[in-house]
Formats: sequence, structure tokens, C-alpha cells
Amino acid sequence: MSTQTGIEHRTDLRLIVVLLGALTAIGPLSIDTYLPAFTAIAADLHTDVATVGLSMSSYFIGIAAGQLIYGPLLDVFGRKGPLVFGLLLYGAASLGCALSWNVEWLIGLRLILALGACAGMVAARAVVRDLFPLQETARVFSSLMLVMGLAPIVAPTLGGIIVSSLGWRYIFILLGAVAVLMLGGVWWFLPAISGHGRREALHPHRALRDYLAVLAVPGFTWRMLVGSFHVAGLFAYLTASPLVFMDMFGMSGPRYGWTMGCNAMALVIGSQVNARLLKRFSLSGVLWSGNLLQLAVSALFVLGLLLGPVALWTVLAFAALYLFCLGFLLPDVTALIMEPFERDQAGSASALLGALQMMAGALAAALVSWGYDGTIAVMAAGMAVCALASAALLWWGRRR
Repeated sequence: MSTQTGIEHRTDLRLIVVLLGALTAIGPLSIDTYLPAFTAIAADLHTDVATVGLSMSSYFIGIAAGQLIYGPLLDVFGRKGPLVFGLLLYGAASLGCALSWNVEWLIGLRLILALGACAGMVAARAVVRDLFPLQETARVFSSLMLVMGLAPIVAPTLGGIIVSSLGWRYIFILLGAVAVLMLGGVWWFLPAISGHGRREALHPHRALRDYLAVLAVPGFTWRMLVGSFHVAGLFAYLTASPLVFMDMFGMSGPRYGWTMGCNAMALVIGSQVNARLLKRFSLSGVLWSGNLLQLAVSALFVLGLLLGPVALWTVLAFAALYLFCLGFLLPDVTALIMEPFERDQAGSASALLGALQMMAGALAAALVSWGYDGTIAVMAAGMAVCALASAALLWWGRRR
């Protein structure tokens, strides 16, 4: 694998890919690990589960807003400095969460935790664009998804074990330890990638102009919208899944955790099949074919609901196929989105992409929660609408 930055040959690029995947996985790890602890947290802090759930809302706010902050920082100061700061902030906030004495502090510290976590998410996309030639980026993003996909598989089970054996506070101690490990990896293995050094870019008005300049780059907006609908479809499924599987079908908590782990494996497998296909076919061709396959899967899901009651195994099969397709779509569209940007804009582009996708996912989650009627309809409809919208936008972009 060649690089664009003169990185030393002795540096193992595969190790860097693993490190970037781990940095990206901090986001989902911070969610999935503490989900099994909601009941224990509510009991210990003398509140209810719904109030504890606000710590999830504050986390998503921090993830969306924080990415926009890191974009200019990464472009001005380079990748390493802001990333180290973010990991230090994440580690400190994790310790604060572990020491929380009321739910209000936990909610606020989860916001700060997110502001630290999103540094890795933004920097990873920018570093991939920095280090790898354009034809390699989609395959590298697929490799990142292999690492990132382990988080929703392992984290819920690990969180449940910690809660039952040590208590919920040790979950955040574990997250702090992960931050220390990531910090060591960044310090020793990530190459120094310099920024443009123009500090005037940090002024809010200049940062806004830089983000508007990113939006003005030909192809960015429609590609970003395609990727946002992919993420929205994922969030629609994730939001509806506990309602459908636990409320409707009566799954226990452990069984639901194993189910989500198996579905995450479908996403990981899709990403690895995608990496192999990209060796033989064009990026745009694989992306288009994957989107059509996802549209067909979601359309058949809706058709099955219209024809009569659907068994649990059928829902699980369609969900796994949908996530398998996302294993193609998410890395490929990310590579296309980041393609036009050089080093001095890659941080801002990555930040804007991440923030807008997170907002799209949060909106999809809110609509699914609001529209849930005790049936599978909202899950199937949400996934189908997102697949249709992304396919229509991709078709329009290909015609242009």
C-alpha cells in the first residue's frame, strides 16, 4: 500500500488502520457498553430509567456539535494534537462519570465525554484521506468498519458482565482505560500530519466560511445526503429494534444483546466482501449495486408485512440483509465524499460529514420513536424510505 504523505516505510500501515478503527469505535463503544447498566444507574442515583436515558441524548448532542469544533482544529494544528486533546478530555470525563453522585452530573459529563470521543471519529476519516491514495480509501474504510463493528458485538455483553460483577461505575473506568491505550497508540504510532497553521481559520466567522466552502465543492452535498440517508436507515433500525424485538416478540435482555451482535456481524461481513469486490470493480459501480440491493431488500420487507403477519426469523433475516448492504454503502460513500479534499480541507470535510450524518440519524431515531405503534411497520417503513431516498439521490448524481 502506498501513501501520499511520505510516511516512513518502517511504519506498519495495517497497525495504523487498526488504530484508526479503534478511534472510530470509541463512539459506539461509549454507547453500547453502558446500555445494560441503565437500571442499575437509575437505582444507584435514585432516579428512573427515562431520566438516565437523557444521558444518551446529551451524548448525541455532544457528538454532533463536537465534530464541527474539531474540523478547523484538525486543519490548523494537524491531526495529532487535537486528537490527543480529545482523548485526554474523554479519559477525564470517563473518570467523572464513574464518580457521578447524581444523574444531572452524569448527563452533563456524558456531553463532555462525547466532545472527547468525536475527536477520534473526525480525525480517523481525515487521516485515511491523508495517508492513502484515492483508489485505496474505500477499502481502508471497509477495514475500519471491521474493527468498529466489533464494538456492538462485544460491548453489550462486556457491559452486562461488569454491571453484574463490579457495578456500573467500573464501565466508565474501563472506558477511561481504553482512552489511555488509544492515547498511547496515537502518540507512538500515528505519523505527524501537519496542518496549514493559519489560526485565523479558528475564528467562528472564518470557520463558517470554510464549512460553506466545503458545501460548495462539486458533488459534496448530494454525496453527503446519500450517506446521511444510509446512516438514517441504520438509526431507524437501531431505534426500532428494542421496541420490536423486546416489546413485540418478548426477547429477554441477553437474547436481544446476542441478536444485535449477530446483526453487527452482518455489517462487518458486508464491509469485508466490499473490500474484495473493490479489487475487481469500480467504487461507483459497487456503491450503486449495493444501494439497489438494499432497496430490493427493504421493498420485500414492506411487501411481506402487507401480505400478513411476519415471523421473528423473517424480521431478523431482512434486518441482517439490510445491514449487510450497509457494509458496502457506508465505507464506499464515505470514500466518495472525502475524495475531492486535500489535507487543508479534509478535517473540515470530515467534521461536517460526521455532524450532518449524526443529525440525520438523530432525526430518524426521533421519528421512529414518535411513530411507533406497537407493530413492525415503523421499522420497515423507516428502512425502506431511507433506502429509496439514497438510491434516488445516487441515481440523480450518476446522471449528472
